[in-house]
Amino acid sequence: MASNMGEGKAGRGNGVRVAIWGFAGSLFLLPLVAMQLTSEMAWDGFDFLVWGTMLLVACGTYELVSRMSPNRAYRLGVGAAIVTGFLVFWANGAVGMVGDEDNAYNLLFLGAIAVGALLALAALFKPRGMARALFATAALHAGIALYALVSGVDALGSTLALFFALPYLVSAALFQRAAKELEAAAVSAP
Repeated sequence: MASNMGEGKAGRGNGVRVAIWGFAGSLFLLPLVAMQLTSEMAWDGFDFLVWGTMLLVACGTYELVSRMSPNRAYRLGVGAAIVTGFLVFWANGAVGMVGDEDNAYNLLFLGAIAVGALLALAALFKPRGMARALFATAALHAGIALYALVSGVDALGSTLALFFALPYLVSAALFQRAAKELEAAAVSAP
């Protein structure tokens, strides 16, 4: 199928994968460098363990799921979804998206990520199902942010959290595009 789409070859993506893992390694070391520059950054071994695990899970998930299709839109959709989920998880753990990190709304945002992941798994990571999963994730995320905004918990945090729904929508649109491209390639194949 990859050769039909003009995107596949044996070593495809090696440069991208090296760049992703290299960037993750740099991000892992960034707090260590910051600790040398300021006393306000005081991470211990547990902080580095959590940070490293987050980076490993994000990059490993991208490696696994992006290999399910040679389609560029599919891989971009996977990347957009993972980066957004990573940023939401990180923001919640660091300072909290709404209020402080102990605010219950922040757990709901993590729940939206979990629902999206379960829906993607239920769809067996097929493009149309992935699009639906990411639309659902975006809707849940936006709904939580809007509810927090209307509740008056943290107007600025709720408004900023609302914008995190946009990359989920971009990811869903990329999966829709991938589905159309794969269907067109299947129809035109002999």
